[in-house]
Amino acid sequence: MALNITGDAPADALLTDDPFALLVGMLLDQQVPMETAFAGPAKIRERMGSFDAETIASVAPEALAAVFKESPAVHRFPGSMAARVQALAAEVRDEWGGRADAIWTRPGLDGLAPDGAEILRRLQELPGFGEQKATIFLALLGKQCGLEADGWREAAGDYGVQGSYRSVADIVDADSLAKVREAKKAAKAKSNAAKG
Repeated sequence: MALNITGDAPADALLTDDPFALLVGMLLDQQVPMETAFAGPAKIRERMGSFDAETIASVAPEALAAVFKESPAVHRFPGSMAARVQALAAEVRDEWGGRADAIWTRPGLDGLAPDGAEILRRLQELPGFGEQKATIFLALLGKQCGLEADGWREAAGDYGVQGSYRSVADIVDADSLAKVREAKKAAKAKSNAAKG
């Protein structure tokens, strides 16, 4: 299924075709609009000429930071996010053979395909992926990328509920983007009211 997250056809095509790009987009999804975060991999590829874990892990950190800072910036915190993306790239290169999709497809020591809980555990071990980010990414894999792992919806919790419009996992067009923004706004208002 073709992803439609950024509203930019080449950026969305990269996310659809490259699991590492999708993983990096999820990593970048904090303190910037979702479309900006997920368009980040396309900007990096355009500026570096390629986009793969080996290349990003191996480039000099200051060179990658310069790529992130070039206008328009990849992220509002280009230096720290370049370092996080480089750490993620090194993890994918060193632990997953350079293939991000191995995180959710590689069989476990028992030879069996990973279930939702195992994939969630693997995602949470990645640099820059806390519980919420890992859970949302698991929901994105299940809802839009054809992941058929047993128990993925349960492991994704509320984000796995069909039609919940809680995260990027539910964005398929401009209408669903608007619904997700509204849900996030309501959740933030509720959180602020509880604090205050």
